[in-house]
Amino acid sequence: MKKFIAALVCLFLAMACLPRTNAGAVPDNSAYAAILFHPDSETVLFEQNDDARCLIASTTKIMTALVVLENCSLDEKVTVEPEHTLVEGSSMYLKPGEDYTVEDLLYGLMLASGNDAALALACHAAGSVEGFARLMNQKAEELGLQNSSFENPHGLDGEKHYSSARDLAIITAAAMENETFRKIVSTRSHTVGDITYYNNNKLLRDYGGCVGVKTGYTMKAGRSLVSAAERGGMLLICVTLNDPDDWRDHMALYDWAFSEYTYKNALPYGEFARLPVISGLKDSVGVEPWQVPAILVKNDSEITLSVELPRFVYAEVSEGEKAGCVTVNVDGKPAAIVDLRFTESVEKDEAIRLTPWERFKRAWYMANKYGYSY
Repeated sequence: MKKFIAALVCLFLAMACLPRTNAGAVPDNSAYAAILFHPDSETVLFEQNDDARCLIASTTKIMTALVVLENCSLDEKVTVEPEHTLVEGSSMYLKPGEDYTVEDLLYGLMLASGNDAALALACHAAGSVEGFARLMNQKAEELGLQNSSFENPHGLDGEKHYSSARDLAIITAAAMENETFRKIVSTRSHTVGDITYYNNNKLLRDYGGCVGVKTGYTMKAGRSLVSAAERGGMLLICVTLNDPDDWRDHMALYDWAFSEYTYKNALPYGEFARLPVISGLKDSVGVEPWQVPAILVKNDSEITLSVELPRFVYAEVSEGEKAGCVTVNVDGKPAAIVDLRFTESVEKDEAIRLTPWERFKRAWYMANKYGYSY
């Protein structure tokens, strides 16, 4: 009996030591700053010190690549200068005096995190590091970034070189709209001359649906990671700064988001309602949504509609003309506003001659006869 009781106590103690998780709860992470972002709707699914200004190491190169792609053609030739190869840190081992295409340098920049590639591209695009930094800061202003400043294209520590998790997510969202950028950052290996470069982003191998983007590290910045993953048409961007366990944290956040969020059609397809038509050749006309948006919502979210439509309309009515609008609310907060358009044209019946009082009575009758439903 004593042995049984002792075994039971051991079992209870072992169970007490097991990690406890709440279904649907955001997983813990080790990052100083983090964000999980849905770029299509600009929705933040998770945030943690996301506006804090931080050193960002080589995740800087996301902005570098974006600026280069907007200012250079892929087939342009870049001559490597000796000073490009003297920069410290990671390298794609460029050879002074040799020519490389912008495209090959971008692969070396994003896969091997080549600081030499960053300098070569910056000087080619803007004539100098300082000139390229101005382009980077102009792009930051264009994107509306509030907590970013750039002074170099590679991300080595600098007093005026910083960003935030939120700003990095916005930069990455803009970059991922560029097909060439998406192709490069999702590539696992690329050969330039006699050297093959391998992507440092382990998530491309270890996490299903990962499509990029960039790693980073310096002693002062710690481990920085920006990634993107897509499942079921849902693209998410995750950023962690100063995170010693970034691979695990990104995978855990993605697993949570893909299980907790889904796309739902906010409105029915086809005819949404019918409105009475006064003095028309037809006595009613249909209205339908101009588009049927898919809204990103949590699985347990409540979707409600707030409709703005007249009780009736006067002929004539034109097909495609705006009739009103509907606001899609998710858990009581507006998520989308969609125009409602007439499904057909209704011409005026010239044979009908109604006094204002008769028009009012007819409108009252037809509104109560048809009304509208949603």
